[in-house]
Amino acid sequence: MTPVVRTVADLRALARSWRAKGETIGVVPTMGALHDGHLSLARRARAECDRVITTIFVNPKQFNNPEDLKKYPRSEAADAALLATVPVDAIFAPLVEEVYPEGFITTVSMAGVAQPLEGHMRPGHFDGVATVVTKLFGMSMADKGYFGQKDWQQLQVVLRLVRDLNVPVDVVGCETIREGDGLAMSSRNVRLTVAGRAKAPVLYAAITAAADDIRAGHADRMAIREAAEAMREAGFERVEYIELRDAETLMPSDDPRRPRRMLAAAWIDGVRLIDNIPV
Repeated sequence: MTPVVRTVADLRALARSWRAKGETIGVVPTMGALHDGHLSLARRARAECDRVITTIFVNPKQFNNPEDLKKYPRSEAADAALLATVPVDAIFAPLVEEVYPEGFITTVSMAGVAQPLEGHMRPGHFDGVATVVTKLFGMSMADKGYFGQKDWQQLQVVLRLVRDLNVPVDVVGCETIREGDGLAMSSRNVRLTVAGRAKAPVLYAAITAAADDIRAGHADRMAIREAAEAMREAGFERVEYIELRDAETLMPSDDPRRPRRMLAAAWIDGVRLIDNIPV
């Protein structure tokens, strides 16, 4: 049975015992409600590291909407059963008070890559992400950290974080895992109704068509406008953004010589979905 660790002291004691034997440590930060996308990160870590820690912590500091925090699915027992199939060596599932004890006043604040898109739509979100990731890296004494490309902007934030602060962790970005119909796997998908779930794959289909058109030489704005219209016609209540950005800086880009990424966020069935693809 995979040990579940609740305190930083116990996690560090475990990590020190592994390091004393010269073993490498990979950490997979999650907020639980695990699916095959999360498990793919754990399997990648298992293949590349001697020891694997998966963290399960619903981080309150990255939610700008208290209702969203309250609704976020929590299923630790089911998550532990899934992780046992990888298997991982430890699950770190602390209480909020363990991560943010009384008197906690420090925040890792980021500009640049953290400001547009999700940063604009969800003020304070990436400061919360950067703060908890910095803490989890320090708590786990990890050599490598594993993150999914579905949250592309988050991945760029973490890459910039470790670069700017000289954090000795190698950040590994892993491919987005999708359902058979193209929908990116997400813990939020379980909140979709049957009708919403049937329409949700249009997000991926629409941005894929737009990316294909842009590669074929069509105007960026026209391709994006058509993608947004296809999503609205399919039943999406609101398209927050569809943007073509520099893959690293997340700034607007019309230079096809640099890697670019199309990123989108939209609401269907009262659920906010995000996705991205290379262009």
